[in-house]
Amino acid sequence: MKSVGINGYGTIGKRVADAVDCQDDMKIVGVTKRTPDFEAKMAVSKGYDLYIAAPEREKLFNDAGIEISGTIDDLYDQLDIIVDCTPGGIGAKNMDNIYREKGLKAIFQGGEKHDAIGKSFNSFTNFEDAQGADYVRVVSCNTTGLCRTLNPIDELAGIKKVRAVMVRRGSDPGQIKSGPINAIVPNPPTVPSHHGPDVQTVMYGLNIITMALLVPTTIMHQHNLMVELKDSVGVDDVIDKLESTSRVLLLETEKGIDSTATVMEYARDIGRPRGDLFEIAVWKESLNIVDNELFYMQAIHQESDVVPENVDAIRAMLEMESDPSKSIEKTNRNMGISG
Repeated sequence: MKSVGINGYGTIGKRVADAVDCQDDMKIVGVTKRTPDFEAKMAVSKGYDLYIAAPEREKLFNDAGIEISGTIDDLYDQLDIIVDCTPGGIGAKNMDNIYREKGLKAIFQGGEKHDAIGKSFNSFTNFEDAQGADYVRVVSCNTTGLCRTLNPIDELAGIKKVRAVMVRRGSDPGQIKSGPINAIVPNPPTVPSHHGPDVQTVMYGLNIITMALLVPTTIMHQHNLMVELKDSVGVDDVIDKLESTSRVLLLETEKGIDSTATVMEYARDIGRPRGDLFEIAVWKESLNIVDNELFYMQAIHQESDVVPENVDAIRAMLEMESDPSKSIEKTNRNMGISG
């Protein structure tokens, strides 16, 4: 049973904590917070030992009546690995200033730069490269979504090139200080966006160019993909491949799932905690092949799709499992993800 800590019990951190907690080969030793907010109280109510990320804030937690188990310095020596879910840029500083000194393995999120961490991770594309690694960055929610569907397509027919438009949510549901209110924002206005190069950190040599927009929604991202194939296959072949691919769902507009709103309603209706959708939702009707170019649309739940990848990264880095399919299957089973 491996001991795991979560540095930053926020949008991603609390989900990773729950995902680790339901595994049978690892356990949560503690989570950290800087602010004595409702998430800190929820962590304690769930039975997680809570450590203060900023020791000088201890009085704030005491005044709020939130029980703490110590400061983050008290947590490090209890861990086999830490999952850093702090805001972008902070994780790399933690690696350089703390984790290296303590000889502590760490996983970082997509907000960190690949070059700063040195290695990026996706469960399906480069699991083996993370075996025994000290520091790994789980790629972003959008990159995870792209890899989940492009990898099986590449296995099926080979990929000559990918062109994709990322329609991104303006902010997460809980954020009120960012995001367009009545606008569509080129983000960035230059081409390519960073998403294509990010995919290449885990799908080596893939020919991919992306561009991105921000739109006034909070619940999901949406991707429009155009994939030129090496081999000739039919739409039914692609459907069969994606239907047999773990953490991918083919959903149909004719059955009422005709928007990102109804995708999220579907996640709630199947009883997912927080309404999370760990899978990538592909609209079945969007799949089409014209002159050996595959077109499709997919939806990404940015708050949760990277969560199972964090669990798989733990197994790879701690050399708990060498076969990615076995780790993926175990993670899925324990998290209630079908396929």
